[in-house]
Amino acid sequence: MKKQSTFPELLQAFFTGRLMSERNVSSHTIANYRDTFRLLIAFAERCLKKPPSKLAVEDLDASFILRFLDSLEKERGNTPRTRNCRLAGIHSFFTYVALQEPALGAVAQRVLAIQGKRSAKNPVSYLTRTEMDALLAAPDQTIWSGLRDRTLLLLALETGLRVSELIGLRWQDVVFGTGAHVKCMGKGRKTRCIPLRKETEAAMRSWQQRQSGQPAHPVFSSARGQALSRDGVEYLLSQHVKTARMQCLSLKNKRVTPHVLRHYADHRTMPIETARGPHFGPFSSPCAA
Repeated sequence: MKKQSTFPELLQAFFTGRLMSERNVSSHTIANYRDTFRLLIAFAERCLKKPPSKLAVEDLDASFILRFLDSLEKERGNTPRTRNCRLAGIHSFFTYVALQEPALGAVAQRVLAIQGKRSAKNPVSYLTRTEMDALLAAPDQTIWSGLRDRTLLLLALETGLRVSELIGLRWQDVVFGTGAHVKCMGKGRKTRCIPLRKETEAAMRSWQQRQSGQPAHPVFSSARGQALSRDGVEYLLSQHVKTARMQCLSLKNKRVTPHVLRHYADHRTMPIETARGPHFGPFSSPCAA
C-alpha cells in the first residue's frame, strides 16, 4: 500500500511538478505562491509550535486558513485584494492535494469552499495631457539615464504596457519603419503587437543608438547593462514625479504609479499632435508569436 505523501512532499511536488512542469506558469505566479506559503508556514510555526518539516495537511484545515487570512489583514495590514491573492495560491495547492491524495479530499474541499473577500473598488486614476507633458519633461535628456527614462515613460504612456512587459522587452521585439510596433508577451502568456507613433518610434531609435542595443539586449537596462527591475522602474518614476510636481500643481494631490501610466491611453480626451497630424491614441492588435 502506497504511503500517504506528507505536506512537505506535496508542497514540493506542487511547485516543481504542477506549476513548473505541467502548467508552466509564469515566474511571477511562482513567486507569488512561494511568498504565500512562506507566510503560511511561518504563521503555522508560530501558532501550532511545529517546524515546517512536521506540518501535516490536516493542520492546515479551513479554520486555520481563515485565521491566517485574517492575520494578513490585521497584523500585516494587507488589503482584501492581497488577501484574495494569497487565498488563490492556497486554493491552487489544495486542488492539487485533492487530486493526489483522495484521503485528504474532505480537508481540501472545506478549504476550497472559502470564498474571497469583497471590497470596494477605487476609481482608476489617470494622467491628463498636461500632467503627462510635465512628467515627460522631467528627465534630463542630456544624460544617459534621462534619455532612457523619458523613452520608457513615453512608451508606457502610449502603449499601456505593464511593468513586467516593459522590463521584459528586448530590441528584437521592436520593429522600426513601416508598421513600427513592439511585440510583447503579457498576462496569460498572450502575445500582443502594439503600433508606435512617429514620435515614439523616433525616441526609441535615438535610445537604441545611444545604448548600442543588440537584438537580445534589454531595451531598458541599468548602467550595468542588466534589465531594469520592477523596483527600479517604480523608483525612477517616483523621482520624475517629484520633479514634475514643481511644474504641474495637479500632480501634488495625485499618486502616480506604473499602473496609473497604463490608463493614460484609455482616458485620452484630446488628439496628440504629431508630424503626421492628430492621432487619437494607440491601438492594440493580436500578433502571432
